[in-house]
Amino acid sequence: MCVESDGCEIEGCSSSDEVHTLSGSMSPVLKSNPDHRPCQPGQKFRAALLRCRSPAAAAGILSFGNVLNYMDRYTVAGVLQDIQKHFNVSDSGAGLLQTVFICSFMVAAPIFGYLGDRFNRKIILSCGIFFWSAVTLSSSFISKEYYWLFVLSRGLVGIGESSYSSISPTIIGDLFTNNSRTMMLSVFYLAIPLGSGLGYILGSSAKDAAKDWHWALRVSPVLGMTAGTLILFFVPEPKRGHADQLGNRIKHRTSWLCDMKALAKNRSYVFSSLASAAVSFATGGFGMWIPQYLVRAQVVQKTAVACTHDVCSSTDSLIFGGITCVTGLLGVMIGAATTRLCRQKTERADPLVCAVSMLGSAIFICLIFVVAKKSIVGAYVCIFIGETLLFLNWAITADILMYVVIPTRRATAVAFQGFTSHLLGDAGSPYLIGLISDALQQSYAKSVLWQFLSLGYALMLCPFVIVLGGMFFLATALFFLDDRDKAEEQLAALTRPPSSVKVS
Repeated sequence: MCVESDGCEIEGCSSSDEVHTLSGSMSPVLKSNPDHRPCQPGQKFRAALLRCRSPAAAAGILSFGNVLNYMDRYTVAGVLQDIQKHFNVSDSGAGLLQTVFICSFMVAAPIFGYLGDRFNRKIILSCGIFFWSAVTLSSSFISKEYYWLFVLSRGLVGIGESSYSSISPTIIGDLFTNNSRTMMLSVFYLAIPLGSGLGYILGSSAKDAAKDWHWALRVSPVLGMTAGTLILFFVPEPKRGHADQLGNRIKHRTSWLCDMKALAKNRSYVFSSLASAAVSFATGGFGMWIPQYLVRAQVVQKTAVACTHDVCSSTDSLIFGGITCVTGLLGVMIGAATTRLCRQKTERADPLVCAVSMLGSAIFICLIFVVAKKSIVGAYVCIFIGETLLFLNWAITADILMYVVIPTRRATAVAFQGFTSHLLGDAGSPYLIGLISDALQQSYAKSVLWQFLSLGYALMLCPFVIVLGGMFFLATALFFLDDRDKAEEQLAALTRPPSSVKVS
């Protein structure tokens, strides 16, 4: 038996159970007492609800929310051809949608990182999900005369999604440790490729079913509000450092300025953040434009015709979305398994696995632009292998951060890593690629072949940036062990009385 915080006795609990209150706090174990009154029916329901809030359930719900985050982000890419036709915008104008989204996302990330290290994280997460869901739903009713308003709505969605991406990994980091944390973070970051792929599939399928692309923006908001409600009721708010057995031993916390100075001196954190920026640059540009590129390739091969209808073909978006889902699953699973295996050989396994996968990915992504003119099937094969290798590093990068950054500044670290990766990565890559494509088309604007080639030349930026990211991961490997040991020393210092410690 155990006792709820209002003194009501709960049936079905062992004496070793902990009870989580709705605020996320963890009450100590209480033994049965004959003076305690029996639970009323409503209180029994609440007790049963509390017992469902296990760490595994919380990680599952947070992963579901992350799937929806990325699904909403790439739903627009799944119907990009229809949006261009509806609003009558060029490649650079269409690329602006993702650029504005990412710019607002990265500007808001440090703010949410600060809040996430100091206030109730699940409340911030839920509010963020409810906000972006409402804005996405509203944006589906914007008429074609107000493209600027549609662009602005994507910026507001970016703010809402920023709160989730900045904070949710830190809750998982405080619920699990060591290999368990690696596995749960792998599941969580599987949501990036899985959600991205589902975004293409959802956008294309909803458009085809309704014969109207606007319906692509009306499905994910309903799922988003469901996820926000689940987080409020089933996700606990663990003490920072709880999984490391430090939740009740941390005697003081460092200031925000001290946190920022420490992160700037953390070489593993800096180099892995720059590597993440390279990944973001490639995935942002690649994800936005590759379905369009494949459509133009088929027009050149005369196996398809250019879209002149109200509803354009979504076959390539569906195929690309399916490939992204599968490669995401394979990439994250292979990455987690490979890292665990390589840790038996070297303690620098995490950054080394990321570096090798990045360099391998660049080779196959280059091959896409070589074979696409002759064989769409060959292009899809290269996409499959290239994406699988690229997605290997998502969860591993997050785990590197957990090792080299102390728990009390992890939300800030995640937020600024997101800020850096978006600022130098996908904040500009979709627009930049579209701008280069437009500039190359100016002399031969009516040539179908040149429209295909110009977009391919612009997309060739991606593999070069991926190689640069691989170099940054190799640099991370040089400093990883020193920074991990330093983080452990800082964490030990935080458990001593404030008067005897200075943490930098």
